[in-house]
Amino acid sequence: MLEPVRVHLTPRPVARSLDELLAGATERTPLRAGDAKSGAALERVVIDGRPQVLKHLHPDDDWTMRGFGDLACRPVEVWASGLLDAIPSCIDHAMVGAARGYGRNGWGAAVLLRDVSGALIPEGGTPVSEDVHRQLIDHLCALAAAFWEVDPTTLPELLSLESRYSAFGPGWIQAEEDLGFPTEVPAIAQRGWRELGRRAPRAVHGLVEALRRDLDPLVTALRATPQTLLHGDWKMGNLGTAEGRTILLDWTYPGVGPVLHELGWYLAINRARLPEPKEAVIDRVRARLEARGVATEGWWERQLGLCLLGAFVQFGWEKALGDDHELRWWCDRASDGERWLS
Repeated sequence: MLEPVRVHLTPRPVARSLDELLAGATERTPLRAGDAKSGAALERVVIDGRPQVLKHLHPDDDWTMRGFGDLACRPVEVWASGLLDAIPSCIDHAMVGAARGYGRNGWGAAVLLRDVSGALIPEGGTPVSEDVHRQLIDHLCALAAAFWEVDPTTLPELLSLESRYSAFGPGWIQAEEDLGFPTEVPAIAQRGWRELGRRAPRAVHGLVEALRRDLDPLVTALRATPQTLLHGDWKMGNLGTAEGRTILLDWTYPGVGPVLHELGWYLAINRARLPEPKEAVIDRVRARLEARGVATEGWWERQLGLCLLGAFVQFGWEKALGDDHELRWWCDRASDGERWLS
């Protein structure tokens, strides 16, 4: 069994303005956001002849920041704290700098990244290759193993487990509706949750709605299982491969939590891109954790059941807008997971 990790971090400097961050830039052009849905603006910049990407972050523009109450900008915090220097070398975060403290109320921030667009997984709905998929899973497990049972007091203040599972919850959606739904995803989620009430078995719908309104049973049960550092958003749009490393972008949802949250998110968001059945992905994660030195006896079934239930609490709306087979699979997992709440 791995020993609990105490992380020793060396802070990195953060620019005090965009001008300071972009000193020496010779080109700045708007960049299409690809499959990004948050509302954050991107620019392609050239500094000292090197192509880079600038991502602007402010809760006025980014509905995920508003939903999580992120006024400090977590992507900048993981840079400033030095946490990104502590992740395994098999993962490439691509970040080279950050700035914060501008815009309304000083809540604006930006992150500067190497332009790794050529190595990112292409957009689309076709499965990725088995080799790419296997690498992604192995490196997901490498990150988890490196921070297994991490002492959270040695990390910066990141996303709490309660906030993580509040994603697409009633409060999020109501707040966005009050603003007139400035971005489309919360409006789609509202429609999906209503559709779930029509399509899901009554018991499953009741379970999910109860947890969306009171997350304590789920969060309390999960905290009784092993915890690690989570990136929080292992979707294909954030991922790439280059020279044996995995590119892992968009550190918007980092925090301490159960590794199988990453698995549930990966299965839910990347459904169309998986080259093998979900059950095989689950088995692969367990095998790679074991290979990385993480013993899974005694907690695996409980955490798996709870995290698949939790993924449905987050993404049941999306599954309700999809096909019957996919919705049924997740309803069954939610029903199975209920027994672990007590």
